[in-house]
Amino acid sequence: MAVAGHTGDAATAGAGLVDPAPTVRSTALGALERLGVLGRDELDSGLADPDPSVRRRSAELAATHPEVPVVELLADPDPSVVEMTAWSLGERGESAAVAALARLVPVDGGHPDPLCREAAVAALGAIGDPAGLPAVLAALDDKPAVRRRAAVALAAFDGPEVEAALRRCLDDRDWQVRQVAEDLLAVD
Repeated sequence: MAVAGHTGDAATAGAGLVDPAPTVRSTALGALERLGVLGRDELDSGLADPDPSVRRRSAELAATHPEVPVVELLADPDPSVVEMTAWSLGERGESAAVAALARLVPVDGGHPDPLCREAAVAALGAIGDPAGLPAVLAALDDKPAVRRRAAVALAAFDGPEVEAALRRCLDDRDWQVRQVAEDLLAVD
């Protein structure tokens, strides 16, 4: 399947989309993308695939296909699909997804997987929509990796609450959070 994507064999790559093996279906999606013929129908089918690895690969590829809606996958039962969907939405700069991404962030009531919360915070920073700022600020109370991502995401925002949050980060338990704050505030 992967070879088909490198040799211009769209027919073989397309045939892989209906293979019983999820790895073949995922590889077929990548091969079609490499050939420049991956379309909405193929991505829609991949996003609805029963196997999470195919949904995850489809969400990844959807980053360069903004015509394909993916925000509903933020509710996928598989955390790896949610994480990849958040990344994809951030890559797309999809402002319409800010509210859905923000719902993943709270430590209590958000997504139970910290990687999903971290990916949502990163996406909110990449999008930079002011409506995402409260969620990014709330993420500063999460686990260290999420706090680091939130501190980095603050670079996309302006205002007194952002500066105050960065100043609080200067005293964070995690040295990387402190380092990000120092860099963003230009503090020695």
